[in-house]
Amino acid sequence: MSSELAVINNDQVSDINKQLESLTKKHKSISHKKTPQAYVKVMPGQKDNHGRSIEYVELSYMRDVADKEFPGWSWTIIKSEALGSEAYVVHGRLKWFDNGVWREGDMVAAHRIQKKRTGGGFSNVGNDIKASNTDCMKKAFNTYMNIADDIYRNVIEEVGLTKDEYDKIEELANHKNVPQELKIDVLQKLENETINKLNYKGSMLKLERSIKV
Repeated sequence: MSSELAVINNDQVSDINKQLESLTKKHKSISHKKTPQAYVKVMPGQKDNHGRSIEYVELSYMRDVADKEFPGWSWTIIKSEALGSEAYVVHGRLKWFDNGVWREGDMVAAHRIQKKRTGGGFSNVGNDIKASNTDCMKKAFNTYMNIADDIYRNVIEEVGLTKDEYDKIEELANHKNVPQELKIDVLQKLENETINKLNYKGSMLKLERSIKV
């Protein structure tokens, strides 16, 4: 049995990098897209940990965005089952064409089975099963396609430094009063992008303190 080693030339690497860059830009663009208020609903009486009303988006809007941004997508129910008489669970799989690449991702969601207030028994099991599938699809659209990220608070934030931020911290690191060890550490972190928007201010303060000492 023989095996062959695949060789990728520089042009192919460049094409792959361009494709990945294009894919990333597209998802960031969708993530920052504002969801029309007409499709945003509020869950009555439900609040998050910060006391804010919990919002959700109608499936029709998410499907419409998926149709426009990722035409040819498909949804398959892998498994569905009832968890006793309390909830119905759906395991689904989203498949979509993403900037020249076929991708797929699984999602699981559960929906509580509604019961009659009086007399016992179920209210409408069919609707509960449908709602489970709807919830599962919406979670997949948001998780994998970044649709309605503004409502589900998943907006992709740019963490890389701007040129101005990079130049400022590099200038401080090269200040004559900065200890050599700290200078080397900061410049290495700049080079490997360990310093970003999340720790930029802290790194600046550390350098400023060393200069004033």
